[in-house]
Amino acid sequence: MVDLPLISPRFAPQPDGVTWPTDQWPRSTSAHQSEIDRVVDELFTHDDLAVTNAVVVVQGGHVIGERYGGVKEYFDRPAEPITATSSLLSWSMAKSVLHMIIGTLVDDGRLDPDQRAPVPEWSDPTDPRHQIHLRDLLAMRDGLDFVEEYEIGRESNVLEMLWGDGKTNMAAYTANRPLAHEPGSRFYYSSGTTNILSRIVADHVGYADAYDAYLHERLFTPIGMRSAIAGFDDSGVFVASSFLHADALDFAKFGLLYLRGGEWDGRQLISREWAATAQPALSRDEEDGSYYSWQWWVTGDEFGTYWASGYEGQRIIVAPALDAVIVRLGHTPSEHYPALDAWRNRMLNVLATSYTPS
Repeated sequence: MVDLPLISPRFAPQPDGVTWPTDQWPRSTSAHQSEIDRVVDELFTHDDLAVTNAVVVVQGGHVIGERYGGVKEYFDRPAEPITATSSLLSWSMAKSVLHMIIGTLVDDGRLDPDQRAPVPEWSDPTDPRHQIHLRDLLAMRDGLDFVEEYEIGRESNVLEMLWGDGKTNMAAYTANRPLAHEPGSRFYYSSGTTNILSRIVADHVGYADAYDAYLHERLFTPIGMRSAIAGFDDSGVFVASSFLHADALDFAKFGLLYLRGGEWDGRQLISREWAATAQPALSRDEEDGSYYSWQWWVTGDEFGTYWASGYEGQRIIVAPALDAVIVRLGHTPSEHYPALDAWRNRMLNVLATSYTPS
């Protein structure tokens, strides 16, 4: 049995007099601004961190650090420099966005984490997958045989799902996988699992345009994520494992929503109880020692830090004890993730030095 840290969920209230960034982010400087800028610059100058396209640092509800770099490549027109308005791909950070959307259905009494997962492929009570519960899917403990491998030429269910035979109906592709382990018995990170969850959402809110409208109504419009564009497969399900485009400042708004316990400008978009389910450490990844909750990763550090994580080092980092959100978007190979984590820790330590609770 893996020992897991006991984490009490924490939030940080919006400071009095600070404008919510629905329309525009408030900006300020820190007493340690030069050090913050120096750490931000590290992402653009250190070779082991590869290519960084955007960094946004928020503390106390203000943007206090920001930088952009590199170019965005297109197939049909020349590359463009990346700026504050560039639309960038979330990759698996979209999983944490789905966590929020599922929370709206739980809060409305339409889903229950303790229910058996309403997946038609598993409806036969004699099917061992019939015992998979919604909470197993949320925690990546469903037990399905799914290979999350991104290296071309090796066995990979995620590549087959996203770009191969499974791409037209990703949830069905994954739901038809057999069990490799008893449901609930072990953690295994799977993008296919998230797309099964996304189809469950579609069963409640509608497919294709109806699903997209729900995303805007319950999340994107209320917090001002005007740049957000969700990607759907041919079945009309949001590819919540991987495909959400937005600019860096809008991704930071999503992090702020969780930092504030699901509240936005006096409105509770998800309950504090649901927002809290992003923070407890429920499993430990054997590969790198990180902890996992429900569609969010957890550090277990003294700042209560947890984060949305995407392929090649996309990050929305939430640090409740520091009233901080950090967004980093770019292209860092997985073997350099330790350097990226070390950068995160350096930035958190600088923010701890500069933070005075209101």
